Formats: sequence, structure tokens, C-alpha cells
Amino acid sequence: MRKELMTRTVFVLNGPNLNMLGKREPGIYGGKTLADIEADCKAAGLNLGIEVDFRQTNHEGVLVDWLHEASDRADAVCINPGAYGHTSIALHDAIRAIGTPVIELHLSNIHAREEFRHKTWTAPAVKGVICGFGAHSYILALQAAKQLIQ
Repeated sequence: MRKELMTRTVFVLNGPNLNMLGKREPGIYGGKTLADIEADCKAAGLNLGIEVDFRQTNHEGVLVDWLHEASDRADAVCINPGAYGHTSIALHDAIRAIGTPVIELHLSNIHAREEFRHKTWTAPAVKGVICGFGAHSYILALQAAKQLIQ
């Protein structure tokens, strides 16, 4: 199992429309692309002594599959479920099904936006939620993941 190895791995999973960062509503989500955020996460991972496995999909079932995979291959998961956080009981159930600690993150402060974004179905299943710090939310989530797996 991964936990016995010296190098710790954190999956950073990204849900729908995050591939559009840099183009999609930069006033809300910032001007960084997902590739920029991935580079920031990989650099932060080096500083934290963790390996970052960064992924994005627009498909809910793929996120579920990656969460299942994390059970055997990752020490922690940071997930930006995008809109699926507000709609997906399947993601909630997948998070609860694995023993790997999961941190939910969002670029924007979901509590300061439209009312339908205030609640996520995934939040009750995760160790914690980070939101509202733009691209830095990812770095904060990685720092939290490092604390959880030490």
C-alpha cells in the first residue's frame, strides 16, 4: 500500500469546466489556466515533499473511478468537484467509501455566490473544505493534505 512508501502521493482531482480556467469568468475564477495551477501545485508538492498527481475531467463517473483508485494509490486527495459538488451524491458516496482523506476545494467563495452554490453534497464526506482563495486554494489544500498524512 502507498502509505508504506517514503514518497507520499496526493491526487488533485478537478471536475467539470475547470479546463476552461483563464477563459471562463476570470472575474470569479481568476486569470490562471488549469495548467498554471497544475505547475503551482507540482512546485508546492516539491516543497512539501509530496508527489502531486493532477487530473481533470468533465465526467462524473471518471471522478468516482479516480476516487476509488486513490484508495490504493494515494495518501490523500484534494478535489475541486466544480458543479458536481452541488449535485453529486455519487461523489459523496465515493468519498465515504474510501479510507483516504479527502479535502474539498473551490476557487471562489461558494458561500458568497448564488444560493444554490452554498451547499455541497460532498462537504459532509470530506475532512475539510477550502474556498475563496482563488488558485491559492489548491496550495492551502495541499498543505492541509500534508498535515493529514504525516
